[in-house]
Amino acid sequence: MPANRTGLLGKKIGMTQMFTPQGDRIGVTVVHVGACFVIGKRTVEKDGYSAAIVGYGEKPLRLCTKPELGLYAKLNIKPLRVVREFRLDPKQLDALEIGKPVAPSAIFKPLTFVDVVGQSKGKGFQGVVKRHHMRASVASHGSHEFFRHGGSIGCRLTPGRVHKGKRMTGHMGDDRVTVENVALIEVRDTEGLLVLRGSVPGGNNGYVTVRNSTKLPTKAVRLTEAEQDQKKRSAGVKKAAAGAKKK
Repeated sequence: MPANRTGLLGKKIGMTQMFTPQGDRIGVTVVHVGACFVIGKRTVEKDGYSAAIVGYGEKPLRLCTKPELGLYAKLNIKPLRVVREFRLDPKQLDALEIGKPVAPSAIFKPLTFVDVVGQSKGKGFQGVVKRHHMRASVASHGSHEFFRHGGSIGCRLTPGRVHKGKRMTGHMGDDRVTVENVALIEVRDTEGLLVLRGSVPGGNNGYVTVRNSTKLPTKAVRLTEAEQDQKKRSAGVKKAAAGAKKK
């Protein structure tokens, strides 16, 4: 499992549908990652670690500081709105060129898994049933004004207080969320798009970070259940043939 994972910044465009080679229709999410530029590098000799500084999206000039304007003028690119560091091995870092865009196919391969990081949708102030999936109170005959309450929260005389971390009502959502093992179906260099099957945090036009998967770096994606059934059948045929040879 690689210690350092390459990745890119992008924007969630929205959902659509596509058809697999077997004719099955699947729902997918499109993420645009085609405008990522390398604006700097961290080296072991100078900084103690190796990393690439990557930016994405256009930032208005009125929001830029003078050092930022000087950096982007030196690189001859437009100011970038989102800037992140990606820890890389020195060999991977040498393959990237400062001031140049990064092609999605240079980082990702289709039919693999990726991890997506983004800001989840804000839900406002919510109760315990929606926020923590607690069981509501009994709604039978005799119950009134007490259906979706949290119930008792105290601990009697000892310790005489509410424990810290008690699940209660409060602000829900608008958190930094990482969704692991999202299937990467297609990589389109010409449009700068990634086609993902699985949950992508945040709303449309939200910024996300897409990295190669930590837990499944080498496992291939199976598009449909028909492919899994076909693999099982072929494995069963091979076992039967091997058993016949032994006899």
